[in-house]
Parts: sequence; structure tokens; C-alpha cells
Amino acid sequence: MILEKFALSGKTAIVTGARTGLGKGMAVGLAEAGADLVIVNRSPMLETEEEIRKLGRRCLPIEADLSNTNVIPEIVKRTLDEFGKIDILVNNAGIIRRAPSIEFTEKDWDDVINVNLKAVFFFSQAVAREMIKNNGGKIINIASMLSFQGGILVPSYAASKGGVASLTKTLANEWAKYNINVNAIAPGYMATNNTEPLRKDDERNKSILDRIPEGRWGLPEDLKGAVVYLASEASDYVTGHILCVDGGWLAR
Repeated sequence: MILEKFALSGKTAIVTGARTGLGKGMAVGLAEAGADLVIVNRSPMLETEEEIRKLGRRCLPIEADLSNTNVIPEIVKRTLDEFGKIDILVNNAGIIRRAPSIEFTEKDWDDVINVNLKAVFFFSQAVAREMIKNNGGKIINIASMLSFQGGILVPSYAASKGGVASLTKTLANEWAKYNINVNAIAPGYMATNNTEPLRKDDERNKSILDRIPEGRWGLPEDLKGAVVYLASEASDYVTGHILCVDGGWLAR
């Protein structure tokens, strides 16, 4: 039966940036589908952990700062020690810095690229090495509308998310032979901490809502179906794809 292919019982998933917002929503969605979770964030994730455990799933919270890739081997080791395998990786952790491009600093450039792109590659690499031993797995990166568009006042964020889209396709090409599917989700304008400044700006908020056919900001719950699909057997013949969950934004 087709619905059985969406089930994640017995699977182990790592979700980065899982304290709030999209990361929390996706982690809980994977748990609802039956997966056990390793959740990663720079600060405690008590609410996310509690929601996962209430669903009867196991949860290992790991506090780590992905601006330094040296933390990745320890996260992988702790996951394997606890669960014995890694079936799913969701590279969600990300930061944003806003300033006119003419004034943008090297620090703000490097900080964003390190978390949003460099960590995505090296985390994927470390997990793929384990997935190869386990006959495959699913890697899901979080792209953006700015994987397709330039944006305003966010040069390093736009560059990082364009890079995530291209990296997703590259890894998909290389790792398909290992039965590893690599895809990305490109959320539209979502109600998260990152977009709070936009939502508080009446003019920008209105201009964004006027372009979204569904007429609202997206919610973390809107990504649950997409992440479960890409993490499950239902998407076994899908790789190198950027799945837009945007309320119709790119259709306008």
C-alpha cells in the first residue's frame, strides 16, 4: 500500500537547527511518521525534545555550533553510539545577516557561508560515509526562494542558498550509485525568527503577502509533508530535486 511507503518507523534522522521554527516543525513531522531523532542546535531544544518524546519516539539532543565543522564528527559518533545508524539527514541550520551589499562586511559574509553552505557539505559528507556502509539513505538540504532569486540586502544568504541548490544536485549525481537520495526543500516566505524583521516592516510585509497566491506566510507545519516525503521510500526515484513549498510565490 502506498501509505506504507511514507512510514519512517525504525529510521534514525538527524535534524540541525531544531530548536524553533522550520527545524522544529520538520523534526516533529519526522517523529510523527515514526522516526527517532537526533536534534542539533547551538542552544537547548527542550520544547522540540518534549514534543518528540510525547510521540513515543527516542530523541537525542546535541548542543553544537555548526559554524565550526570540527563538531561534526562528534555528532555523527554520538548518533551511531545511540542508534547504530543514520538513515536521514536534514541540513536545516542557517543564519542570515542583512546590510546593503556596498557596506557588507567580510565577517558577515564568512559567518553565513560557514553555517549555511560549508557545514551543509561537510555534514553531508560525514553522514554519507556512514550511509554507504548501510546501503543508502536520504539527505535533505534546506534551500530558499533565494536559491532562484537574488533577494535584497542579504548577499551572503542568497549566495549560500544558491550554493545549497547546486550542491544538492552535485551530491545527488555522485551518490546515487550508493542509493543515497539528495534533495532540497525551498521554503517560501515562512513565519520564523529569520523573517521577523520583514514581517514587522508594514511595507515589506504587504508587498510579500500581495505576491503569495495563498495570501499568507508559511508555517513550520507546512514543511512536514515535504520532509516526510523526501525522507521516505515514497521518494526513492527522486534525487537532485529542489521542492518548493512557497504558497505559489514562484508561480507569480
